[in-house]
Amino acid sequence: MIKRTLYFGNPAYLKTANEQLVVEVPAIAVTLPEGKEEIKPEPKTIPIEDIGLLILDHKQVTITQALLAKLLANNSAVITCDNTHHPAGMLLSLDGNTLQSQKFQAQIDATVPLKKQLWQQTIISKIENQAALLNRQRTENKILLRYATDVKSGDSENHEAKAAAYYWKRIFPEELEFRRERFGPPPNNLLNYGYAILRALVARSLVASGLLPTLGIHHRNQYNAYCLADDIMEPYRPYVDMVVYQIIRNNGRFLEMTPSMKKMLLEIPAMDVKINGEKSPMMNAVQRTTASLAKCFEGTTRKILYPTLE
Repeated sequence: MIKRTLYFGNPAYLKTANEQLVVEVPAIAVTLPEGKEEIKPEPKTIPIEDIGLLILDHKQVTITQALLAKLLANNSAVITCDNTHHPAGMLLSLDGNTLQSQKFQAQIDATVPLKKQLWQQTIISKIENQAALLNRQRTENKILLRYATDVKSGDSENHEAKAAAYYWKRIFPEELEFRRERFGPPPNNLLNYGYAILRALVARSLVASGLLPTLGIHHRNQYNAYCLADDIMEPYRPYVDMVVYQIIRNNGRFLEMTPSMKKMLLEIPAMDVKINGEKSPMMNAVQRTTASLAKCFEGTTRKILYPTLE
């Protein structure tokens, strides 16, 4: 089943009843022939079991503790946004898998050579997907394909950075003079928003697979609670880039975030990706990726399942 991404960008009161998320919105003032009157819209309900991501993007959204508890029990990720309407924080379940302590231990005991091999697979997949996206846009990609074949254990020669330097110069129209900088001008804002959604999606799936999102196979920032999510999302980033490229095609240089742009980015978890020869929504594909990673830590397989961009 495809889990839903719910976005709340207007005032709302969110509570729960009968295993449903109940959405109440403020009364609306309308002018009638007999005078002004307030109309209270009927509450809307959504089954909690259907929710994968819940995004709160308004200062007047109120959510009850009872609803938060049920969302976390369902392993739904709850994301809050800041004053710029970008995701700023995330709430995840602490108990996402029945064999959690066993899986934690296998992750903690993972050897350095294993983690280096897993990072090699991750970077190969990321660069191959970057090359595939350039190819879709009829842009030369042979150098990226060569970089992908040359990646060594642990990416010791940093082919990821070499590929990025080539890729970012060519992925968007030349007239944008684009440089990938987190706080840089648009379309960096669109990339940041899409990556934040992707990061939440991956973190949620890691928890469901019984893994600690904090302990990375490559990223090690002591201030980062989601190092492993940042590792595993790498091969999925080109899918976000693909959506942002489409937004640029539709809007030219006018790239300050609009509701229609946000809608396209919020649909990322449901977009089709190909993984292990089969098409599935990204949310399901990410779950297969994190489940395969858990098996790598346990020693039952040595290959992470990553998507193949076509």
